Amino acid sequence: MLIKIRPATERDLDYIIAINIECLPEHYPLSFWIEHLTKFDDTFYVAEIGEKVVGYILTRIEEGTSFFQHDKKVKKGHIVSLAVREGYRGRGVASYLLSTVLGVLSKTYDVFEAYLEVRVSNIAAINLYKKFGFTIIQTISEYYLDGEDAYLMAKQLK
Repeated sequence: MLIKIRPATERDLDYIIAINIECLPEHYPLSFWIEHLTKFDDTFYVAEIGEKVVGYILTRIEEGTSFFQHDKKVKKGHIVSLAVREGYRGRGVASYLLSTVLGVLSKTYDVFEAYLEVRVSNIAAINLYKKFGFTIIQTISEYYLDGEDAYLMAKQLK
């Protein structure tokens, strides 16, 4: 099984939105996806198996105070959303997407750190992020619309 990771295109949006609806409780308007595809197209990737889009990762680049060096303003990669269709989980798709984006953030954009929010109940995702060296920075109370808390997780890239 060959997993192909490539930049997302406008042609992929229907598939990406369908994956988001299938996999995650947070849904975004079409304008959200188009804005990210326009502004952050080189940090927005899809995973294909065969000719089928089975996952995506959406990241944006921001600036702000470092989670690790609190007196320093840094470039950050914010992993906004990562999802893989249920039937394709456990095959390394999410790892491949995450690895690709972390490499682009570090090498192309000289990003100092990456961060994300994840549901405290999403043990599989938390374990994936820990495997990649992310640590829990804090718990954000009632972060999600349904009232669930989130972990803010971050990783230094430099």
